Amino acid sequence: MKFGGTSVADLERIRRVARLVGREVEAGHQVAVVVSAMAGKTNELVAWTDGAGAAGQGLPTSDDEYDVVVASGEQVTAGLLAMTLRNMGVRARSWLGWQIPIIADDAHGRSRIEDIPPEKLGGAIDSGEVAVVAGFQGVTRDGRLATLGRGGSDTSAVAVAAALNAERCDIYTDVDGVYTTDPRIEAKAKKLAKVSYEEMLEMASLGAKVLQTRSVELAMAYHVPVRVLSSFVEPGKAAADGGESAGTIVCDEEEIVEKRIVSGVAYSRDEAKISLFGLPDHPGVSSEIFGALADANVNVDMIVQSHSRRADTANMEFTVGKRDAARAMEIVRQVQQKIGFQGATVDEDVAKVSVIGVGMRSHAGVAKTMFGALAEKGVNIQVISTSEIKISVLIDAAYTELAVRALHAAYGLDKL
Repeated sequence: MKFGGTSVADLERIRRVARLVGREVEAGHQVAVVVSAMAGKTNELVAWTDGAGAAGQGLPTSDDEYDVVVASGEQVTAGLLAMTLRNMGVRARSWLGWQIPIIADDAHGRSRIEDIPPEKLGGAIDSGEVAVVAGFQGVTRDGRLATLGRGGSDTSAVAVAAALNAERCDIYTDVDGVYTTDPRIEAKAKKLAKVSYEEMLEMASLGAKVLQTRSVELAMAYHVPVRVLSSFVEPGKAAADGGESAGTIVCDEEEIVEKRIVSGVAYSRDEAKISLFGLPDHPGVSSEIFGALADANVNVDMIVQSHSRRADTANMEFTVGKRDAARAMEIVRQVQQKIGFQGATVDEDVAKVSVIGVGMRSHAGVAKTMFGALAEKGVNIQVISTSEIKISVLIDAAYTELAVRALHAAYGLDKL
C-alpha cells in the first residue's frame, strides 16, 4: 500500500490511512506500506536547500547533503504512521531506505533503484508486523542517502512490491482510479476497471498525473499488478471483497478481457513548438540540431519536416517542454551560426492532445475518426506523431478542452 502526500497531509489523514491499513490486516493480509512526505513538505525542504546551498553559496542543487535534507519528510511520515498503528493495537515499525536496504545509484536527487534484498523486510512482515517504509529514498553502495526524484515514492512502492513478490501494489491518491480523460474537463469521463501497463505508460508520459512514469515502467518489467484508488473513501468500502471492485487495476494486456480500441484521451499544456525555416536540405543537418539538444539534456518530442518553397531547403517543427523552450532556442541559434538557416521561432501557446489504446494495433480508422472529430469542431492540427498505441496532435492551446471533449465523444468513451 502506498500513500501520497495529500493522503498523509496531517495527523487526521494519517489516522485515516492507519484505519485503511488496519482493515487489510484484519482481512488477513501481510502488509507493507510506503509513504510520501506530508503535502507541501518536500517543497519546503527543497527551498531550504536552495537557501543554504545553490542560491546561497553557488553549490550544486542536488548532492548528497541535499538528499539528507529532502529525504527527511518521508522519515517523519513513516514514524508517525507506525506510531498511530501501534496505538490502534497493530504491530508496526518504520523502515528507512538504508535499513532495508534499498540500494540506489549515486545520481543524487534523481537516483535509480539497483536492488532491494528482501530478507530483512520480508522476515519482519512474515512475523506479523506491518512494515512502514519511507518512500522516495535509498542508500548508495558507499552508505550515503539518495533520493529518487519527484514522484519517487510511487517507484519505491512498486520496487518494494516486486522485491517482496507481493500480490498487488495499491497506490492510494486523491483520485479514485484512472479515467478515460480528465473529469475536470469532461464530466462524462468514466473510470476504467482495468488498463494495460502500456496504455498507462503512454497516459503518464502524455500528461495524466495519476502515476509516475518510472513506477509504471518498473511494474511492467516485473509484472506487478498496480491498483490506483482513493484514500478519501470510507475504509469499510475500500476493504469490501478485498477491495477488488475499487479503483483501477493496471496490469498485463492479456488480463483485460474486453479490449477497447481507445482507452483514454490525454492532454498536456506543458508544450512549446519550435519552428525552423530554410534549413539546408542535405544529410547531417538533423543530426547537428538534435545532437546539440540531446547534449544539453533537452528532450524533444514531436518532429515534422517538410520541403520549403526554395529549392534544396526544408522547414522543420518540433516540440519541447515549456521549461526547456528558452534553452532550446539558445541552442538552435548556436546551431544556426554553424549550419546556416533562414530563421527560428518559438510558440508556447500550444497543447498536445492524444488518444491512447492497445486496440489501435488491430483496428483501422482510428486516425480518421480523430482528424474528422477535430475538423468538425474547427480545430487545426499543427503537428502529428504516432506510436503503435497512440496518436498525438499539437493544436492551439485555446482549443484544448474542446478537442478533449470532442475526441472523448467520438470514440464513445462516455458510453463505457
